[in-house]
Amino acid sequence: MPFATLGLGPRIAQAITEHGYVEPTPIQAKAIPVILEGRDLIGVAQTGTGKTAAFVLPLLERLGGAPPTRHLRVLVVAPTRELVVQIEGNVRAYARHLPLKCATIYGG
Repeated sequence: MPFATLGLGPRIAQAITEHGYVEPTPIQAKAIPVILEGRDLIGVAQTGTGKTAAFVLPLLERLGGAPPTRHLRVLVVAPTRELVVQIEGNVRAYARHLPLKCATIYGG
């Protein structure tokens, strides 16, 4: 099943292709349509299965279709600095063709 069947728009599809993704992982195939519908979801999968893309791609799709604003619209909380940096890199890669800004804050 290609990403195109999941309901993601052309700007995100282009970024996914540029990132080297061909087909969604099982967690992505199950989670993306649910999140695009605006429903809540708890997903559990092993490390390296694409959980970040599973929640970030539909989130960016929803944000990219809304009018721009100067207000915070999403807050992603992660337990470690390393994971925060990893998530930020993925968000920037997936959102490269969208008119969105991203900021990272961590401390300890």
